Amino acid sequence: MAEPLPPTRSRIPGSGLAKGLAVTLRTMTKKTVTAQYPDAQPELPPRSRGVIGLFEENCTVCMLCARECPDWCIYIDSHKETVPPAAPGGRERSRNVLDRFAIDFSLCMYCGICIEVCPFDALFWSPEFEYAETDIHELTHERDKLREWMWTVPAPPALDPGAEEPKELAAARKTADKLAAEAATAAEAAELAARTAEQAAQPEPPAGGTTTTSGPGMDETTGTTSGTTTDANTGTTSGTTSGTPEPSKPSDPQDGAS
Repeated sequence: MAEPLPPTRSRIPGSGLAKGLAVTLRTMTKKTVTAQYPDAQPELPPRSRGVIGLFEENCTVCMLCARECPDWCIYIDSHKETVPPAAPGGRERSRNVLDRFAIDFSLCMYCGICIEVCPFDALFWSPEFEYAETDIHELTHERDKLREWMWTVPAPPALDPGAEEPKELAAARKTADKLAAEAATAAEAAELAARTAEQAAQPEPPAGGTTTTSGPGMDETTGTTSGTTTDANTGTTSGTTSGTPEPSKPSDPQDGAS
């Protein structure tokens, strides 16, 4: 047996109109919250999804973003180039070179899957949203336009004080310390080689005997020579030595005749 319905309360005529007027009166007494756009720019959250920026240097043309896009609004063209070996005797390598990277924002639904699956951090969200166009074809942004949006991407938030250092920074700091140590070692080796070469260029002192410190002089009138000598072992100097060269004897004409 069905339970009887509770008696309905009779409504007062015009009660709904009175409630509506009450809401209107309360709203009229409050301060307006309408932003007068475009005169007043809205304060957007830091992670707003406005437009996608491309950092072309990080793109390796892996095609993950294009394959995972549910709207198929990402267009990528590339070609392969042969890279010469880095060292003699090595083998050549091939790499992908990006020719075109475009996003059709008339099809994009701003899901952010392309940004999440990018393994090399080549795509970023920008809070810019003022890119409406009168022609739908202008909503397809090529890589040059996407590169311009990259400069509007805000900086990432700071890490927590107790967070671990990112692996990229640790690897970069380790490489920088290694290069600095190698440069310091090379500088010390070069300084030691220069010092050794300088010492080798200096003349060695004689082991013994006498050395003349002042050159001998000859008197043209007397024919005597003078000079001062120094003993290398004792360090004493001797006096002036003099000598007269013997005159040459004239040849006897008789000796030639005999």
